[in-house]
Amino acid sequence: MKVCVYAIARNEEQFVDRWMDSMAEADWVCVLDTGSTDRTVEKLADRGAIVRQEIISPWRFDAARNRSMDLIPPGTDVCVCTDLDEVFRPGWRKLLENVWEPGTEQLRYIYIWSFGPGGTPGTTFLQEKVHTPGVFQWHHPVHEVLRRTDGQRTWKTAVCPEIVLEHYPDPKKSRAEYLPLLELSVREDPEDDRNAHYLGREYMFHGLYAEAIPVLKRHLEMPGAVWQPERCASMRFLSRCYLSMGDRRQGMVWALRAIAEAPELREPWVQAQEAAYAAEDWEGVVYYGRRAVDITERSGFYINEDRAWGAYPWDAMAYACYRIGDLRAAREYGEQALLEEPDNPRLLKNMRFYTGDPAGTQRSGSCGERTGAQAHGVGAEVPLGRNGALRDLPDAK
Repeated sequence: MKVCVYAIARNEEQFVDRWMDSMAEADWVCVLDTGSTDRTVEKLADRGAIVRQEIISPWRFDAARNRSMDLIPPGTDVCVCTDLDEVFRPGWRKLLENVWEPGTEQLRYIYIWSFGPGGTPGTTFLQEKVHTPGVFQWHHPVHEVLRRTDGQRTWKTAVCPEIVLEHYPDPKKSRAEYLPLLELSVREDPEDDRNAHYLGREYMFHGLYAEAIPVLKRHLEMPGAVWQPERCASMRFLSRCYLSMGDRRQGMVWALRAIAEAPELREPWVQAQEAAYAAEDWEGVVYYGRRAVDITERSGFYINEDRAWGAYPWDAMAYACYRIGDLRAAREYGEQALLEEPDNPRLLKNMRFYTGDPAGTQRSGSCGERTGAQAHGVGAEVPLGRNGALRDLPDAK
């Protein structure tokens, strides 16, 4: 079996050595450079990659990736598409050979898109950018996907969760080009429900809530929008948009609709928890938070969110119990939040209030006997909201 890794690159000199080390298990490594002004091309060539430079104008990701496939040598059996800010865990080639049976045309593997505090995996899902040559092309200007060129609707796909690709992006790199490319993608293919969802999400990311709301609602009305986790995500995003615009009622309405759409996912329960938090419904914060953390199996879908699986649900419940006056529960939830983020200074400070020791004079683990009314006289800090939606809530008085 001959394996070729192919990629596109532009000004990614800092990633070359790490990436080439990771991709070295392949027989060939091919890169289409789309206009680097640093030493990306030279470094790749020095490391043995097949490199060609070509300017793609107007820029679109599918065009660049399709041109990069022209570099794949004849005789390749399996094509592996990665980016230079990604690395495979060692041993991926052997695992690929073990699962790639005769007739296999595509492979799904684990993709860790982000990492949480302490390097724990964050957003994680199944990726499928490993494929046989000659029958696939990339489609869409951004958030591009592989589509068959022969019209075949079903084919043999292998799954190997032991193959793990990790993403370590440049935090300084702008994603400003994504929004106009997504708008173009929707114009080109207006009936593609996935693109409608992505465009609404991108508007939300940019704080364009008034623009996001009708796009997300349109996604939910599209005949092809039947995948419940993605529908749930659009509803969560609608809740987030309304909360950010100050409409707490609609924020809760859409959070509850998200729960009804996919109650088995933790994310909609956390969204309802946020909506309750915005309304200062402390009992609701605890109720939705408890329902959230009772879900312990994280989905393998791209729409899972780090926030729902980190300190936030516990942090919000701790503060809500503190506001109610249940310091014992506040302490228990606060300890759970600290298990997720043990070095978070705000969580550490709040724990001192929850234990009745704001000055930090008691030994760790002691629990003060202050009443709820007394506790409300100290100043625990609220958990930070998303997009500023909850940041204006007052400290406990």
